[in-house]
Amino acid sequence: MATAPSRSFLQVAATEEAVAPPLRVVQIEGLVVLKIIKHCTEFSPALVTGQLLGLDVGSVLEVTNCFPFPMREEDEEIEADGANYQLEMMRCLREVNVDNNTVGWYQSTLLGSFQTVELIETFMNYQENIRRCVCIIYDPSKSNQGVLALKALKLSDSFMELYRNNDFNGEKLREKNLTWVDIFEEIPIKVSNSALVSAFMTELEPDSPVTQSDYDRLQLSTNPFMERNMEFLIECMDDLSMEQQKFQFYYRNLSRQQAQQQTWLQKRRSENMARKAAGEEALPEEDPSNPIFKPLPEPSRLDSFLITNQVSNYCNQINSVAGQSFSRLYLMKALHE
Repeated sequence: MATAPSRSFLQVAATEEAVAPPLRVVQIEGLVVLKIIKHCTEFSPALVTGQLLGLDVGSVLEVTNCFPFPMREEDEEIEADGANYQLEMMRCLREVNVDNNTVGWYQSTLLGSFQTVELIETFMNYQENIRRCVCIIYDPSKSNQGVLALKALKLSDSFMELYRNNDFNGEKLREKNLTWVDIFEEIPIKVSNSALVSAFMTELEPDSPVTQSDYDRLQLSTNPFMERNMEFLIECMDDLSMEQQKFQFYYRNLSRQQAQQQTWLQKRRSENMARKAAGEEALPEEDPSNPIFKPLPEPSRLDSFLITNQVSNYCNQINSVAGQSFSRLYLMKALHE
């Protein structure tokens, strides 16, 4: 009876990595959530970031710890100090036997304005060393409305492939069937606590079932939140209009070039007919050295996709807050009556 050939540990690990299941859920410790909220709220409205540490287990990405990054400066020396700070923090965590595997980063945002090229570039930098990573987005301004604005994002595989090749023209996007909604993928978040922490929180739970978040949801004044969303929405619409003008300018130049090419071809064909009548050799109908045959670079659609994402986000927030405000007003009217 033939025995199966034995495989080394590296071969088994490579096989497991090749057939790794897709990421389904991000499991975050309750203490990590509190650290993220505390860091982002203390420096609001300034935007802050931090490192996420944990383990990648099958289809679950476990986030067990985190630490904040120093405030970023434009000075190169200060940026180098920030990198050294991260390495030193991870070394210290390893010495005290704490999870020090990087699984992504977290950052704060203002009214959901996080769809930027910088976020995508950070994702691509992390992807070079980490097979699967996520970004935890926390919005302190939206959380003040009584909702925990916490979400986990990752880039879609099809978008990362296009970004690596820098192919964001219309033909490639149609080939991949990629639209502005396919850039980011939101991963469900599951908050977990140990049994001792859950028991302790149960002991600390007050007798009254009403919490501060319940009172925040009953606030009738939503004007500041709505006004900021409208301001950002107007800015995004202006930016989107500028992107559309770039494409209009490109298509106008393209049609002008095509007209020049047709005029040149008609002239060359008539010249070739005269040369054939004279018994001379015909000239080629295409001249690569001619500037009118040089292809015009098509503008990238990445910026317009990101702006459209922002517009959709602001519209959804305005719709949600407006609907809740009407419900509160009708409730107060009924109570007064």
